[in-house]
Amino acid sequence: MKNFFKKKEKQTLKTKPKKTKVRTVGTRKKTVAFLWILLIGSLAFAIYKNFTAIDQHTIHVREIVENHMRDTTAIESFTKIFVKDYYTWENESEALEERTEKVTDYLIEELQALNADMVREDIPTSSTVQGINIWSLTEEKENTFSVVYSVQQKITEEKDSTLISSTYRIVLYQDEQGNLVITQNPTIWNKPEKSSFAPEQVESDGTVESEIAEEVTLFLETFFASYPTATEQELAYYVKNNTLPAIEKDYTFSELVNPIYQEKDNQIKAWVTVKYLDETTKATQLSQYELTLEKDTNWMIVDQN
Repeated sequence: MKNFFKKKEKQTLKTKPKKTKVRTVGTRKKTVAFLWILLIGSLAFAIYKNFTAIDQHTIHVREIVENHMRDTTAIESFTKIFVKDYYTWENESEALEERTEKVTDYLIEELQALNADMVREDIPTSSTVQGINIWSLTEEKENTFSVVYSVQQKITEEKDSTLISSTYRIVLYQDEQGNLVITQNPTIWNKPEKSSFAPEQVESDGTVESEIAEEVTLFLETFFASYPTATEQELAYYVKNNTLPAIEKDYTFSELVNPIYQEKDNQIKAWVTVKYLDETTKATQLSQYELTLEKDTNWMIVDQN
């Protein structure tokens, strides 16, 4: 019987299934630390980029350009005095020598030599300056300026005289102390001509009824008849906020020339030419106005362009 149980026990031991061994891989501390560092770094970088992007969109660069205003009075005065001395001469040796000495005060040495024979000793003409016009004054580079001017001369030869007008350009240098010298000789140039610009013509657009137009015309005729001699206190009855200044001139009103009216926002826009006789010169004076009028208890001029 013992043998039977032993045998049975052996069989039981033989048939008992074996446990499967499971191999557990443990987490490595260095790997975990690296992954955490990588995660935190990525998150920080993302936050940084996000804020950077916001800054790029919200920060606006403002470029401030400062206009440097330079006093050019000295340059204009220097040019005018030079022009008068340069273009004035007499056909006498003493006067020519005096002119040469004057001109050296304006020119660099190279130009002094260049202009030595401009007016010869045997020149048959005399010249006097009748007028000077400065057309432009441009800063070409730091401390260097170009000036375009016209000079009107009276040229006399024996008993005959002729008036001529010529335009030239010179270049000047101005040092830090404000001293000036001409570095480029008077060179033939051109002066500004009449522009072809023509402003758009204003016309009545039918927005002002004939009765209102008559009222406005009567008001303007009354006003402009008294305007030349009216004081500021008297103007206050016709004009708001000193829109038109007191002139106190001896003008006699004649008429309004082709007044044009348009209505907008309960205001009347008026384009008028006022014809006066100047009692001093006896000439006709034509003044043009672009006025805005309003009516409260009476008509008033509230603006002018």
